[in-house]
Amino acid sequence: MSRAQVIRLLLFALIILMPVFLLTGTFSSLFLNGFLVTMGALTLLWLLSLAIKDASIIDIYWGCGFVIIAWFYAYSIGFEELGVRGQVLLGMISLWGLRLGAYLAKRNLGKGEDFRYAQWRKDNGQKWWWLSFFRVFLLQGALLWIISSIYVPAFSVGGGLTWLEYLGIGLWAVGFFFEAVGDYQMMSFKSNPDNKGKVMDKGLWKYTRHPNYFGDALLWWGFFCFCLAHPDGLQYLYAPALMTLLLVKVSGVAMLERTLKQTKPKYADYIRRTSAFIPMPPKD
Repeated sequence: MSRAQVIRLLLFALIILMPVFLLTGTFSSLFLNGFLVTMGALTLLWLLSLAIKDASIIDIYWGCGFVIIAWFYAYSIGFEELGVRGQVLLGMISLWGLRLGAYLAKRNLGKGEDFRYAQWRKDNGQKWWWLSFFRVFLLQGALLWIISSIYVPAFSVGGGLTWLEYLGIGLWAVGFFFEAVGDYQMMSFKSNPDNKGKVMDKGLWKYTRHPNYFGDALLWWGFFCFCLAHPDGLQYLYAPALMTLLLVKVSGVAMLERTLKQTKPKYADYIRRTSAFIPMPPKD
């Protein structure tokens, strides 16, 4: 069995088993309501995608979806119960998710369907309209719901900030910097027509081939620090681990680099001298 098959099998097992954990535990009713909210929103988004013939709008919604479910959980628990730590966490989630959604909207809107979804549409023909609900919207909705479950135990502990929360804020801040600055540097690079076909290896991209993905993963470990204040917080380790796995092995680094290797001749040399994920000094 190949590594890709193992990863797909692991993801399938998580999607099947995690609902059992979430819907039979301490916060079962809250997680059930969260699932209904998430899938309701994703169903409406799917209907919109059919109308505009663009399934890639799910990418714009991804970050915003985490903000919506975070506010739903915070409202359900009670804003007055969150305490300073919960309010800080909610602010961190909102700033991250809304920035990501705004960035992707600016980058993608008006430019047609992303090539990945366009290829799936072409491959599946007339059945794509209903298959897209399961392959794109239901799948990503399930992942969003599972990963965002980390918010509930984090919000369920009131009070002020401790060293764990300060550690989480630090990780989040570094991660947000790498993601936001990396996105800005790449957007500026691509806006220059002279850079078409060239490899971006300046700024943060000099030290990691994917500063935005590294930053995204790191800030989720920052969210996890807030979760650890709950007695059962360690059980939710799967959330940042799953997000990191997705970014490195599934929808992030691995998928993007398969395309870049084929479209950019100099990318092989960039791979040779630049760390794939964790920022490190270049080899030359």
